[in-house]
Amino acid sequence: MSSRIFVIAQFRPKVGKEAQLFEVLKALEPDALREQGCIQYILTRQIDHPSATRTDYPIMFNEIWADGESWAAHGRRKQIQHFFDTQVAAADGLVDDAIVTAYSDEGYDYDAPVFS
Repeated sequence: MSSRIFVIAQFRPKVGKEAQLFEVLKALEPDALREQGCIQYILTRQIDHPSATRTDYPIMFNEIWADGESWAAHGRRKQIQHFFDTQVAAADGLVDDAIVTAYSDEGYDYDAPVFS
């Protein structure tokens, strides 16, 4: 069974705060990329493209973690907790709303090999 966790963390900035929020989030990348179990941690911003639709969440982290515990440990880091406390939960933060979702690359009835 695959233990990798794929995470999409989407952010809707407050009006007029998109560029500022992007820079605040960009500052989280270097330390996250050094974490044990972090495979990918890339901040992206939404662009206009004829093959894509726009959403209300124009800033997104695309993350891959080796396993659930690595991702959970990331969420316990002081830097990450500080971001969510000051920018998401605080009334004067830059984030209007955030959606964090986790995914697996396994099918529903994946016949995982058994190792002895």
